[in-house]
Amino acid sequence: QVQLVESGGGLVQPGGSLRLSCAASGSMLGLYVMGWYRQAPGKQRELVATITSGGSTNYADSVKGRFTISRDNAKNTVSLQTNSLKPEDTAVYYCNAALVPGTGYWGQGTQVTVSS
Repeated sequence: QVQLVESGGGLVQPGGSLRLSCAASGSMLGLYVMGWYRQAPGKQRELVATITSGGSTNYADSVKGRFTISRDNAKNTVSLQTNSLKPEDTAVYYCNAALVPGTGYWGQGTQVTVSS
C-alpha cells in the first residue's frame, strides 16, 4: 500500500510559478514510476510529467520547457516546478505512483489556479 500527499497548490497570476510536492509513504517505492497528472473542470485527467527511480523523465508537450519534475528517492518525495504558468494550466494536480504510469496509487489532489 502506498499513500501520497500533495501540497503546494494555490492561486497565481499568469507568468508566475508554483512548486508542487508529493510525499510518499509505503513499501517498495523505488519500484514505482512517479508522476503528476491534472484534471481541469469538464476534462479528462491528463499526464503532466513522469519520472522513474533512475531519473528518466517524460513530459506532456504542453508543459515542456516550463515544468520540471524531480524526485528524491531517499526522502520519498517527488516535486513539480511549474514556471511561466498559463490560465490553461488551471486544474487539480494529482500525484501518482505506479508500475504502469497512470494506474496504481493517487493522492487527493491539489488545486492550481492561474488567474489575474
